[in-house]
Amino acid sequence: MQNLMDSKTLAYINMFAVLGTLENLCEIVPEASELLQGKKPISIGFEVKGGPSATIYFKNGKCRMEQGCFNCDVKLPFSSCEKFNGLIDGTVTPIPSKGFTHIGFLLKTFTPLTDLLSKYMRASEEDLKDPVFFERSTKLMLYTIGVAISQIGNNDQIGKFSAQSIADGSIYLGIKDGPGVEIVCKDNRLLTVKKVPEKYRSSMIFESIEVARDLFDGKVNALDCIGLGQIEMHGLVSMLDNVNRILDRVALYLA
Repeated sequence: MQNLMDSKTLAYINMFAVLGTLENLCEIVPEASELLQGKKPISIGFEVKGGPSATIYFKNGKCRMEQGCFNCDVKLPFSSCEKFNGLIDGTVTPIPSKGFTHIGFLLKTFTPLTDLLSKYMRASEEDLKDPVFFERSTKLMLYTIGVAISQIGNNDQIGKFSAQSIADGSIYLGIKDGPGVEIVCKDNRLLTVKKVPEKYRSSMIFESIEVARDLFDGKVNALDCIGLGQIEMHGLVSMLDNVNRILDRVALYLA
């Protein structure tokens, strides 16, 4: 299956969909926010040759990610997309080109944060028995998947083909009475905004957090869920058809 994936697309997913979910981890999981309490504001920049670059800003128990690697306190350069992907799968240890004095933050705060994110994103059956953990984990997965859709639509060759068929406008992907994301399409480029949109051209809503989880884990088929009324689809069907094609690619990249 590896040859069906593109390392550059995977790097964009790992940067903005996986590491980008640290923003939501700090909002949703108190343990993450506590790791940052009492710490001075700090920023970590990630620069990937031939791939994405971004900076994560940590302040007051929260964090936010911005595109680009500017004015960061710590800079982690990667010579290739493959090397950066190695950081995410744990096979590469990065060496800062700037900010050696902040190595303590990387080891004692940033690494435990990413370990905590992994715990929620690759949750064990035992952890998922806790309803609070289950809800937090599924919310985080929704944000990760929502952002991954845009990264695949913009970078992956098969994903780009689907994105080119999506009309301009917003798609609402969410859980009924729960969190959601807005996928904005403009000129065949996709952008994910991690909040429920006020206006949208089409929507795909999961009936419950349990349905969303089963779908994310590949335990159920989307078409079956639609047939059972567990997923509601409204608006421009062609937009949703193409997003669902990209969703199939998301499962491959995030596996």
